[in-house]
Amino acid sequence: YPTWKCTLTRRAREAQMKRFCKAQAIQRRLEEIEVTFQELEQQGIKLEKLLRDEDGTPADQKTQWMNQLLYLVQKNSLMSEESDLMITVQELKLEEQQWQLDQNLRWHMNRDESLKMPEYRVAKQEILMQLLEVVNKRNVLIHIQEEKRLNEL
Repeated sequence: YPTWKCTLTRRAREAQMKRFCKAQAIQRRLEEIEVTFQELEQQGIKLEKLLRDEDGTPADQKTQWMNQLLYLVQKNSLMSEESDLMITVQELKLEEQQWQLDQNLRWHMNRDESLKMPEYRVAKQEILMQLLEVVNKRNVLIHIQEEKRLNEL
């Protein structure tokens, strides 16, 4: 087994582990966001009840309105972060799919020319088309992230 193949295999495993760790971190953060959403919902319900009662002084009402505004800002921020994380999850899935297609394509390309049958050439073309499709999907995700970033500015 040549050294360069061992190196490629090791790097592929390392990249796969990085994607796995990143996916786990995203999953944990999504769970934290869900818990925070539930807490914010409870706060929102309390604030809404207080605002409907309107039995307080103007200063109390102003405080309640400010609390409601802060609640909405926090919720909007969490929704934006959740959206970013979901895009990152999709990007990780596409990255993994691209890696698998790349490995499959390398296997087809490394076959001895004398052993290549027409089916292998067709399979190679299908893999190339799938690879192109995955790259285009990743490009769309990056474009969406860039648009979102520009809108936030």
